Amino acid sequence: MFATHDFLKSARDGVLAVTAVLLFVGSAYAQSDPLPSWNDTAPKAAIIAFVEKVTKENTPDFVPEPERIAVFDNDGTLWTEHPMYVQLAFALDRVRTMAPEHPEWKDTQPFKAALEGDMKALAASGEKGLVELIMATHAGMTSSDFQKIVTDWLASARDPTFKRPYTELVYQPMVELLAYLRANGFKTFIVSGGGIEFMRPWAEKVYGVPPEQVIGSSIKTEFRMQDDTPTLYRLPEVNFIDDKAGKPVGINQQIGRRPIAAFGNSDGDLQMLQWTTMAGAPARLGVLIHHTDAEREYAYDRDTEVGRLDKALDAAAIAGWTVVDMKADWKQVFKD
Repeated sequence: MFATHDFLKSARDGVLAVTAVLLFVGSAYAQSDPLPSWNDTAPKAAIIAFVEKVTKENTPDFVPEPERIAVFDNDGTLWTEHPMYVQLAFALDRVRTMAPEHPEWKDTQPFKAALEGDMKALAASGEKGLVELIMATHAGMTSSDFQKIVTDWLASARDPTFKRPYTELVYQPMVELLAYLRANGFKTFIVSGGGIEFMRPWAEKVYGVPPEQVIGSSIKTEFRMQDDTPTLYRLPEVNFIDDKAGKPVGINQQIGRRPIAAFGNSDGDLQMLQWTTMAGAPARLGVLIHHTDAEREYAYDRDTEVGRLDKALDAAAIAGWTVVDMKADWKQVFKD
């Protein structure tokens, strides 16, 4: 009887020991996985392999920390961009807020379309119409005033589809990727066609990217003394468009180093990926986020006016860029 009891006790202790080991290994793996919201597919493996390659000393592909520059588009790469760019939603809300001061807008395009929610007419106004909206709603105030307007709007605005604050609609896998790169000595920059002063008030809190590492489109500003207070006043004039061929120009002007990794999602990022990856040694990484998940977010590429991925998708196959299939490669899209 005692022998049987001792045998059962030993067997139970052995099972418990094996279970403990398995739990420990599983826990250790979970803690060591730098990208837990990514599925274990080819894009995740390619990213990790690249990081390991450029951070391994005494190898041909080793890159010193000051040269580990990674650039990220924002709209559609770090947060959602459908059914319209977030900054456009902000501009439309600004038109409605400012309309009582501008009665002429109800009969003047593109303001009439904005007030009536006529997106077809607004789209027909083209880039010229969009610039008019931006100039009317983003200028005529100090930079500090504009920052407060943006911050207050983001605190109250909600995405029409998900009914959540826009700052909650950032892609969890990309937030993990930003942190993973920084943990490995990379400096991460946002390089977006969106307004630089629209992004700077919240980019550090949401992405961990400080304002001095945000590059974007801008309008002209001038120094003014107002009531003995030095200010920067926003003028209704375009200063710089940080999109398409403008992205490499902005990177060169504001960073002064060619990146070794670039992440985008649309044809607006094509030249940025070309500038980053078509430069020879050391190892370089180009990544495109392909929106394929109509259930958790949206599915679109070549046939959309917002975030079109056409020429860049074709270029990816030729250049050897990594294409992330959102539906297949991400365990989750947004943070729960």
